[in-house]
Amino acid sequence: MSGWATTYTWRCDAVDYSDSPQGLRMVRVAWLFLFSKFIELLDTVFFVLRKKHGQITFLHVFHHSFMPWTWWWGVSLAPGGIGSFHAMVNCIVHVIMYSYYGLSAAGPRFEKFLWWKKYMTAIQLVQFVMVSLHVTQYYFMDSCDYQVPLFIHLIWMYGTFFFVLFSNFWYQAYVKGKRLPKQDSKPGLNGKANGTTMVANGKHHKKGNSNGTSNGSSHNENGSAHAGKMKKS
Repeated sequence: MSGWATTYTWRCDAVDYSDSPQGLRMVRVAWLFLFSKFIELLDTVFFVLRKKHGQITFLHVFHHSFMPWTWWWGVSLAPGGIGSFHAMVNCIVHVIMYSYYGLSAAGPRFEKFLWWKKYMTAIQLVQFVMVSLHVTQYYFMDSCDYQVPLFIHLIWMYGTFFFVLFSNFWYQAYVKGKRLPKQDSKPGLNGKANGTTMVANGKHHKKGNSNGTSNGSSHNENGSAHAGKMKKS
């Protein structure tokens, strides 16, 4: 927000390479943004170390691996100007995202405040549309003094590519429901008799021998089971 909330025009803003207070402030903010991208990369590393395979997707790994290295070049060559717009938008989106994560980690009493989970991906999609549209204006300007035009093309590709990836995630998760937990329509009937493990109503029962375990309770016909044999009453 250092430049975008003050003197930037939201159009073709050049990078301020001078020692002015605003130029130096923008550089510091850009380096802090880069640092936050490495923190997000560590988030992925911790998922791998903790074997949270259900949370590790191509989108997650690629997004968190791609951003730190590209932004290192951005901070080193052009810390500010029109190319920093997507960083400002990304910061706002991540404040919303990590507010959600904080509430979800605070315990069951906050679950009623998490109804907007599916809108998190929608917010991401809006972000990428804004980023791509903002830099698209560069192609329709008669002149623009932005010092690193290559970054404009890369940012446009970044916004478009991640829009496609997140759109696919949205479709798979909320349209087809592939990433949502599925309810078993017949609880208690998914165990195998005479197997090493029976699962009934979410509980594991080991070495069950046709003991009729269902909904967490045992039912033995005409007697009780002793050492694997039936005693008739």
